[in-house]
Amino acid sequence: MRTSIAAFGLLASATSVFSHSIFQDMWVNGVDDSSTCTRMPPNNSPVTSVTSDDLRCNVGGDKGVAGICTAPAGGNMTVEMHAQIGDRSCANLAIGGNHDGPVLVNMSKVTDAATDPGSGSWFKIDEEGYNPTTKKWGTDTLNSNCGHRSFTVPASIAPGAYLVRAEAIALHIAQTVGGAQFYMSCYQVNITGGGTANPPGVSFPGAYSATDPGIPIDIYQPIANYVIPGPAVFTG
Repeated sequence: MRTSIAAFGLLASATSVFSHSIFQDMWVNGVDDSSTCTRMPPNNSPVTSVTSDDLRCNVGGDKGVAGICTAPAGGNMTVEMHAQIGDRSCANLAIGGNHDGPVLVNMSKVTDAATDPGSGSWFKIDEEGYNPTTKKWGTDTLNSNCGHRSFTVPASIAPGAYLVRAEAIALHIAQTVGGAQFYMSCYQVNITGGGTANPPGVSFPGAYSATDPGIPIDIYQPIANYVIPGPAVFTG
């Protein structure tokens, strides 16, 4: 039986505090860089406004850290999410509490990855939304893979400094309290090799609207075609 909106709203308010999550760690071509290049948010709470500057790299994410991760264009990166800071246990869900929704990865070419505030242009390189056949979300994939989301760095992008923005959007309360929850962290990276592509992008805030079809959605009703927020994935 489908839980009523009123009942679910009470459940969400009671459990969501225990179910927040945070992107923390990065792997490059199978090598664990831990959180050395992560602009770590102060806690695992979400951003809830699509008009907030915190949508770029989370609270405090406009400030850089000392570490830079290095990856080749065309190489593999993996970002890692867990519910609590410092917890990398695969025994715990990466993002629990019915926090269902898409997972997205964006990149931004910058002059200095350690100082750029994230206010520039972002292009999307990876996403997973909803599969109506399996009824699985991108967040389900995170939970099935110890919080890991792997993707390929576009081989054609120009070398240099970038910010990588990993995000999970929890839609479980979009209808009950009027908005989704956005969980993101930014990683400071240096891309080597590559080509000359400088993909056009979007800005955060600005990439999403509170009325986008993939945000104010009731995920407890049948979904035939979920529209992932933001631009299309760059495939050049």
